Amino acid sequence: MTTTRFAPSPTGYIHIGNLRAALFNWLIARKAGGTFILRFDDTDPERSKEIYVDAIREDLEWLGLTWDREERQSLRLDRYAEEAKRLRDAGRLYEAFETPTELDLKRKKQLNMGKPPVYDRAALALSDDQRAKLRAEREPHWRFLLDQTRIEWTDGILGPVSIDAASVSDPVLIRGDGQVLYTFASVVDDVDMGVTDIVRGADHVTNTATQIQIIGALGGTPPRFAHHSLLTGPQGEALSKRLGTLSLRDLRAAGIEPMAIISLMARLGSSDPVELRTSLDEVIDGFDLSHFGAAPTKFDAEDLRPLTARILSETPHAAVADHLRAAGVPAHLSEAFWHAVRANIGRLSEVADWWAVFAEGAAGTVDPEDGDFVASALALLPEPPYDATTWSAWTDAVKAASGRKGRALFAPLRRAVTGRTSGPEMADVMPLLQKKPRVNQTLG
Repeated sequence: MTTTRFAPSPTGYIHIGNLRAALFNWLIARKAGGTFILRFDDTDPERSKEIYVDAIREDLEWLGLTWDREERQSLRLDRYAEEAKRLRDAGRLYEAFETPTELDLKRKKQLNMGKPPVYDRAALALSDDQRAKLRAEREPHWRFLLDQTRIEWTDGILGPVSIDAASVSDPVLIRGDGQVLYTFASVVDDVDMGVTDIVRGADHVTNTATQIQIIGALGGTPPRFAHHSLLTGPQGEALSKRLGTLSLRDLRAAGIEPMAIISLMARLGSSDPVELRTSLDEVIDGFDLSHFGAAPTKFDAEDLRPLTARILSETPHAAVADHLRAAGVPAHLSEAFWHAVRANIGRLSEVADWWAVFAEGAAGTVDPEDGDFVASALALLPEPPYDATTWSAWTDAVKAASGRKGRALFAPLRRAVTGRTSGPEMADVMPLLQKKPRVNQTLG
């Protein structure tokens, strides 16, 4: 069975970059009728917070990305200890004692000599007495001993990948303070949980190479890996500096609709055009990982706004009835109100502004040269209630009295009634007005 996972660290909110991995893995599992695991990488007790665990769940549920199992790495520390012992006994996990400062000096020296900054395995040359002396001074960290051969796999996006393990430092799997690092915990989990497919960012390619060897050392079978391109800003700039403003909850607060995000991110960076989808089933059916490329992918949050507007324009009244009620729209006008405004809003929160126009009247604005015209026109408009014929009957009367026609007739009247230069059909607006427009006090 196909099994995928999304393994966020609960040290912050999910941002648009994290979402690509979550969405791709979810789509693969759902398309195959498999299992999608939400696994919290919470082995860092200082940075991991329950508030972020709850927020990640909430954000995924908002998007409709439900999961079949939830796991917490903090509850699996005994398993990591067991597997670490197995690697030690097999001679694949060894103590190293260099401090960060010492390692930094080694890297700088290697670079100055024109060599790659790869760990020199000095710890392997230590005698038992030297190790004992160093243990008395500091806690060791533990490195995985790589076989210095080529590590190869066929990537679901990048195609054939080959990395010389001799060009990579033996990865640290356990820190001096005992914290199990992602590289190790993730591998143990993937093997134990039968993960068959992993999609993640292209910045993990080297990490994948080392993990393939660790999986082999644990007796597991490597999953199918795919590495999606990294997102950039609209001008090709690094997106990392802007991710703080691109969290899913920030986008939600800005009124972006979930299916706008899903529709864009399920196609962005692929050879397929972005198409607005109305359901997750449609997204699943149209998803093909092989259509994605390796080139950096430009992301512009502004692209989400027209998608959101299109979603709202096609949303049926029943789906928003509760929201309209909360905005104060009376039940007997709710459906007519929604059909009038839905094609004229960019986010759902704007319905409150439109209802205020209809319920209380707009802050009518009239150009000085139209002041007398509008005052005379309003004198020809009776008090409400109005119906679908009111607009045409009124404008016909105003046209006959003033001689105006076309834009010179309709534009000032729309602005006087709604306070705006564009919006719903005025024939739909008039029956919703609760008060007669009065703008004489705001002329000019």
